[in-house]
Amino acid sequence: MMNSTKYAYFILSPYFDVGLFKYLWFMIIMSLYVVIVGSNVLLIVVICMNRSLHEPMYLFLCSLFVNELFGSTWLFPFLLVQILSDIHTVSAPLCFLQIFFVYIYASIEFTNLAVMSYDRYLAICYPLQYNTLMTQKKTALLIALTWLYPFIAIPVLLSLTASLQLCGNIINKVYCNNYYVVKLACYDTTVNNVYGLTYTTTIICVFILIVYSYLRILRVCFSGSKQTRQKAVSTCTPHLASLLNFSFGCFFEIIQSRFDMKNVPIIVRISLSLYWLTCPPLFNPVLYGLNLTKIRIMCISLVLGSL
Repeated sequence: MMNSTKYAYFILSPYFDVGLFKYLWFMIIMSLYVVIVGSNVLLIVVICMNRSLHEPMYLFLCSLFVNELFGSTWLFPFLLVQILSDIHTVSAPLCFLQIFFVYIYASIEFTNLAVMSYDRYLAICYPLQYNTLMTQKKTALLIALTWLYPFIAIPVLLSLTASLQLCGNIINKVYCNNYYVVKLACYDTTVNNVYGLTYTTTIICVFILIVYSYLRILRVCFSGSKQTRQKAVSTCTPHLASLLNFSFGCFFEIIQSRFDMKNVPIIVRISLSLYWLTCPPLFNPVLYGLNLTKIRIMCISLVLGSL
């Protein structure tokens, strides 16, 4: 059982006093949040309202945008409160709730990108059989699995962390993170490490699926006709950009967690720790809205029609 009587809260140490500049930071973060919510909601509405977009690729995109709203909603309001606050603490229950949300968001994001790569693999490598291979039932099942698996796996991870006896309550992060809480444990964390390794193995398997899908797509591009190559490039470019964007953010997060970053300026550390939670929700609507013709045309029509 967690030593909640001794550590009823955690201290988030990276925050620093910026004086009146905190109001500038507040406006910047608020503006980013408004843009993220507005752009993702717009694309969700466009996909849901237009039956011509009720195809697997667009439904997977809709799932991605919903997850980005989900991830942003737990992060940005908390950041806004912390920026204006003079005491940067978070209660233990809220801390574990944050851990739950961040891992759910990251898991769904990565799995959703894997499902999208699989969908593009079928569409490009088996175009004649695509409608048979990717049915509406299969699409719904893949979306359901994308969302259900994290909601089963993450609570187990969280319960193992919550049961640890902690010898400190200072987290070197601007939000709560499971790895940093486990580092505060007084005793053996073998069970946590084994479960974490098991969960990481599933993520690696998902990554292998993504790599395999795009290798097959590249093979078809090099051996196929010009029309096939153009189709592959037009549909896969935003997917690859989105995947690389999220992967870079995860890489920065891993580097910060595993290595000593004390010599790196604190503003750089904070920016890198927020990259994977802010950039995908910010840039993905732009990537897909500009590159996918159907979405772009219908977004423009919806915006102009509302004026």
